[in-house]
Amino acid sequence: MTTVKPNRTYWIITTLGLLWNLMGVFAFLGQTFVSGDALSELPPEQVALIESTPQWLTGIFAIATLTGLLGSVFLLLRKSLAVSLFLISLVGVLIQMGYSFFATNALEVYGTVQGLIMPLIVIFIAFYLYFFSKRCSKQRILK
Repeated sequence: MTTVKPNRTYWIITTLGLLWNLMGVFAFLGQTFVSGDALSELPPEQVALIESTPQWLTGIFAIATLTGLLGSVFLLLRKSLAVSLFLISLVGVLIQMGYSFFATNALEVYGTVQGLIMPLIVIFIAFYLYFFSKRCSKQRILK
């Protein structure tokens, strides 16, 4: 099977995807390992929301961010495993954001930007990276 040489846009998108997913991993680490001092500076509603997060959801957050990061790495390496990794990440993002939207008062606590717009951006980018990697695989850019 012959692979196709990717254009400059491919490399820009994959690099931005890697940076985005690195930020996701740092967001996960920051939220999961937040110090008591940092928590004490937050409004009580945010502390309550953070502390009430179920462990299984934290696990989903970890899976979503790590598979997104790995998907980006495999996309940079032009490996078709990126498609499966982005699909796992997308499912994780949908579960995590679905829980946030429908099982918590995150919109009320965080407001429109952090509680609605940012999660919608995360969902959009997860969908985009999955379908971008799928298209690249069909175009034989990925091996």
